[in-house]
Amino acid sequence: MKILYKGTYTYKIYKLFYEQYEDFVSTLGEIMSYCIEFFKGFKVFNTSYKEIIEQCARFGISSLPITLSIVGMTSIIVAMQVAGEMVKQGGGNFVGMLMAMLIVREEGVIMAGFAIISMIGSSLASEIATMKVTEQLDAIRVLKVNPVHYLFTPRIIAGVLMMPLVVIVASLFGIAGGAVAANITSGLSYKAYFDSVWFGLSMHDLNVCILKAISFGFAISLISCACGMGAKDGAKGVGIATTKAVVWSFVSIVIIDLIYAAAFFY
Repeated sequence: MKILYKGTYTYKIYKLFYEQYEDFVSTLGEIMSYCIEFFKGFKVFNTSYKEIIEQCARFGISSLPITLSIVGMTSIIVAMQVAGEMVKQGGGNFVGMLMAMLIVREEGVIMAGFAIISMIGSSLASEIATMKVTEQLDAIRVLKVNPVHYLFTPRIIAGVLMMPLVVIVASLFGIAGGAVAANITSGLSYKAYFDSVWFGLSMHDLNVCILKAISFGFAISLISCACGMGAKDGAKGVGIATTKAVVWSFVSIVIIDLIYAAAFFY
């Protein structure tokens, strides 16, 4: 009877959901344990500043072209569809304000986060996963060096430092791109657009944007490194770890964004 039950689709679906749930809980536990270990590493802080600078260049400069492309094109698309209708309804003086609020509060930081995950997060996960399956991490432990302190610290610090800068540059680029699109599609002057940009923005919006960017940088770096550390089973495991890092990073920044929206704009 037990053999027949295990052959049913009901059991197979149950087993699939149970395995996914077990993987979710174990991955979450690993991320939290690595997070605690990372903060413990600040007591010794054996990371060189050269390594931090290298990771900052990787996190910020290398990712900037694709980040600007995504944020800029998204802003242009939105401005093309909004500006024309706003001008028709007599609300042309509010186009810049609307675009600035959209980009600073949500679009700039979210799209920048997606770009960073796609390029840098996946790279961090695959790099550490390769080190794990090729036993390089074991060699680091033989030298009595904690791999979490050695590998996580410069990458997470770089993410926390560079993510706000990337978001600021991308947001400015997006606002400028929106101005060009609004001018071309609706004839709205650049002066009217940029004059209205400051109507809807406040220091509260800018502060929340920076805090959100810092949280995103920390979460992306931590999750990518943690998923890379959990890799196993050779080359296949590297691919699984990289995919898991990207998925978890996407989900995490959406949840963080929801928390910030509920806390500061509700």
